[in-house]
Amino acid sequence: MKPYIHIVNYYECDSMGITHHSNYIRFMEEARVDWMDKIGFGFDRVEAEGVVSPVLSLSCNYLHTTTFKDTIVIKVRVEKMTNLKITFAYTMTHNDRIVCTAQSTHCFLENNRPISIERRFPQLYKAICTQIEQDNED
Repeated sequence: MKPYIHIVNYYECDSMGITHHSNYIRFMEEARVDWMDKIGFGFDRVEAEGVVSPVLSLSCNYLHTTTFKDTIVIKVRVEKMTNLKITFAYTMTHNDRIVCTAQSTHCFLENNRPISIERRFPQLYKAICTQIEQDNED
């Protein structure tokens, strides 16, 4: 799958001119939303079905700094998936140098109750599995 591209905005930098660490979490969300759109199940579609996917946990490893107008290439892949949870892995690079690696884990809820995504939304489950298979082939 084609990676997500983010160009660092001026307001995303701190007083030292470095991309503030909190923005990488936003970049993860942008890339995850883009990933879902690309598999045909954008968050708007999923939420219209009554299913939400809140963040349960996340972690970031900051390896190198970025600055205003740097282009960050974000590769997203599913690291692990069960019927109730999905963990995404992110690799962020600038000029082919890894600047951040991260993970986020989400659950699937309907009416504030955990659901099996395979049973409740089999088309989404199949689309995710198909993407996992394609990623494993690359």
